[in-house]
Amino acid sequence: MLINADFTRTAIVAPHEYEWVSSPQSGVERVMLDRIGAEKARATSIVRYAPNSSFPSHLHPGGEEILVLSGTFSDEGADYPAGWYLRNPPGSSHRPSSDEGSTIFVKLQQMADTEQHAVRIDTRDPSNWHRQGSREVCPLFADDSEQVILYRLAANELLFEQLLQGFELLVLEGSVTAGGQTYEPGSWLRMPTGQHLDFIAGQEGTTVYLKTGHLVQQKAEV
Repeated sequence: MLINADFTRTAIVAPHEYEWVSSPQSGVERVMLDRIGAEKARATSIVRYAPNSSFPSHLHPGGEEILVLSGTFSDEGADYPAGWYLRNPPGSSHRPSSDEGSTIFVKLQQMADTEQHAVRIDTRDPSNWHRQGSREVCPLFADDSEQVILYRLAANELLFEQLLQGFELLVLEGSVTAGGQTYEPGSWLRMPTGQHLDFIAGQEGTTVYLKTGHLVQQKAEV
């Protein structure tokens, strides 16, 4: 299965374009944002857990990155309300579930083999944020191949002050405008190296998830 598998092209999925697809597990469905492979795939998805739903224990050979968007997500006996950021390194296993229901942003099989440590960050904790000029930032992860950060911008602020070598963005709060389009919460955009648009925070400001660095070596899948 190939979905937005050409990493040399811009990919955009807005909330009104979400297509919810049932997973093999009852009560769990997902929106496939990009995907290379069948059930065990390199994938980026929005995943929705119904109340009292779960997945059986399974392995993640290529690692798993999660941002909890709503509800409470549970993993290996710990509960993670909206705002938690998790990284489970390659070779890890878990049995995810949700008692009250939750929606999460998930990236599978996209970590370097050298990544060894789990990450757990509560982005709702003010101590994890700091001021960077006129904006607030919450660093989530950084290594030689990628950087992940949350940005909180004031109204009409320009998101990028310099040209990036490709990036992936998820709008979490407020809105951003680019190229004459407005992107509301839940909008996902992947911009390849060599393309550029000015992204500007909406009138109410915005909070976004931003990943950079990981697209530099990506090529089109055929």
